[in-house]
Amino acid sequence: MNSPLRIGFALTGSFCTFARVLPVIQTLAARGCEITPILSFHAAALDTRFGEAAMWRAQLNELTGHEPIDTVTAAEPIGPKKMFDILVVAPCTGNTLAKLAHSIIDTPVTMAVKSHLRGEKPVVLAVSTNDGLSGSAANLGMLLNRRNYYFVPLRQDAPIAKPRSLVADMDRLPETIGAALEGRQLQPILLAPGKG
Repeated sequence: MNSPLRIGFALTGSFCTFARVLPVIQTLAARGCEITPILSFHAAALDTRFGEAAMWRAQLNELTGHEPIDTVTAAEPIGPKKMFDILVVAPCTGNTLAKLAHSIIDTPVTMAVKSHLRGEKPVVLAVSTNDGLSGSAANLGMLLNRRNYYFVPLRQDAPIAKPRSLVADMDRLPETIGAALEGRQLQPILLAPGKG
């Protein structure tokens, strides 16, 4: 009998994207994956117009059966203990992209990624940032050229209203995970833009 796929699933502070990410977690759990949520400090603590932090935490706990990892010290053993087969960051903000590109490890999510990568295991990033084609573009480019990073295909979500904004197609996340486990970047990375 094959053991279930162990996924570390990290969420960072693109709060408007959470409602699109949770159904993906539900789908992965329904497929038998063992999912452990990981929260950045902001994702764990901030109440926003998109929902209260406690509500998101409760939903994650209910979907996965696991309390989220939400401290740097709790994230540090991920690599040494070989806790996950793959690590997903969805949504991955421009702030988190910058920290990963420059090896700044000061949140539970960035520590989780660093610790997981020490075992040469795959990390999937689902970008969601309003400055993807401006300030975050260099960081995106840097990570595209790093080993063991894989990107969920992304697009300009509203090229007229927000011409520099990029967002991953969260529906492609399970497919991207499958490709990353094979050491392959799902193509095409750039999708046709949204309508806005």
